Amino acid sequence: MVTNKRIGVLAGGTSAEREISLRSGRAVHKALTDRGYDAVFIDQDHRVASVLAEQGVEVVFIALHGGHGENGALQGLLEVLGLPYTGSGVLASSLAMDKEMSKLVFREHGLAIAPYRIFSRDERSSLSVPFAYPWVVKPISEGSSIGVTIVKAADRLGAALDEAFRFGDRIIVEQYISGREIQIGVLGDRALGGVEVRPKAEFYSYDAKYTAGMTEYILPPEVEPDAYTALQVAGVRAHQALGCAGASRVDFILAADGTPYILEVNTVPGLTETSLLPKIAALAGLSFADLVEEMLKHALEN
Repeated sequence: MVTNKRIGVLAGGTSAEREISLRSGRAVHKALTDRGYDAVFIDQDHRVASVLAEQGVEVVFIALHGGHGENGALQGLLEVLGLPYTGSGVLASSLAMDKEMSKLVFREHGLAIAPYRIFSRDERSSLSVPFAYPWVVKPISEGSSIGVTIVKAADRLGAALDEAFRFGDRIIVEQYISGREIQIGVLGDRALGGVEVRPKAEFYSYDAKYTAGMTEYILPPEVEPDAYTALQVAGVRAHQALGCAGASRVDFILAADGTPYILEVNTVPGLTETSLLPKIAALAGLSFADLVEEMLKHALEN
């Protein structure tokens, strides 16, 4: 057993990914209690600090996706409270959640990124994008493909902007890169492997991620060995460039010319029994409960 301390599994919250977070949190809580840990499930709200104290929590397992649970805010609170927690710290969480800041870091570290532009709400009427359609329009700080639209012509742009601006005052417009979507799992400073996702929809949307039968998962990815190695090396490099800790999932598009274009790093990836990181961990011989335990171990070591 990694620890005999009381573990608080934080899930839910108020972000657009609340329902997925609840599913992750329940799966984590079950895995911990099944292995004999003293774990309590907590649906996070504005009383989180007092609830942690009331419950006697000594270690926090973060299963919050998006919002304050993934952008560094919760991590900062836990630092002040002196509680160890799973995953990345304040700065890494904040950088990973902000698509503009993370792209600047990726570029500095030699990782391939798609051409992009950032726009605020008051620039909406005068968008100037120096690359051709298709475009990918998405919020700056959301996960699970929430608010994302692929725009193939100007007459579709207005609806895409409406959708993206629902989730904040700044958006990112990227050039669409055609290729295969590969996601790499990282634990500590090593790549666990990867999965290729083949959605039946136009792209790996929220519905494609969380609706049974809408996506085919290829484990390991059906790519050339050299390309697979390059993807894993790039995944670890991205994890380290942002200063991440514990487990993360790094998403790429592998273009036809073999270039791995990084999309984003997820510092609190989905942790249901059927989520991608657990699928990837299984390639490395880790069961779901093993993965949860390893993440807990990293939290206590850090």
